[in-house]
Amino acid sequence: MAVHCPECGFTNADGANYCQKCGAYLGDLTAAQPAADDTSTATYRVGETGEFIPVDVGAVVESTGAAIVIRAGGGRVGESFPLDAERMTIGRRPDSDVFLDDVTVSRDHALIVRRGNDWFLDDLGSLNGTYVNRRRIESERLGDGDELQVGKYKLTFLSR
Repeated sequence: MAVHCPECGFTNADGANYCQKCGAYLGDLTAAQPAADDTSTATYRVGETGEFIPVDVGAVVESTGAAIVIRAGGGRVGESFPLDAERMTIGRRPDSDVFLDDVTVSRDHALIVRRGNDWFLDDLGSLNGTYVNRRRIESERLGDGDELQVGKYKLTFLSR
């Protein structure tokens, strides 16, 4: 049985938790879905030689305090980035901390920065804008579970 996304109408495979096209949460749409406490997304990081290394994102968040995970876009669903520095750049520039290679992403698109005990997402004057929970922002304090959108990529901010 296919699951249709309530946001964009895309037909997703049975058991999908997130829309493959727009990243919207699909969990409440199917009875075949596991219980909410059993729901998980496989996460990984890319090693130096390009190999996928499985990551327990819960452990990453516990050790670093926060992480972001790609939920949709560019065939990189599940890739995670621990926020282990005071600031991390997001953009199409290859030396960005979170490199998102797509024309919808500006070279220097956004910045995640720690201010005190909180994390903030700052837009760096990007052409297509930066969004938190579907609202265009210039600077926004992030909370656990916030959905970030940078170009065609949708990411989730996780913190303890």
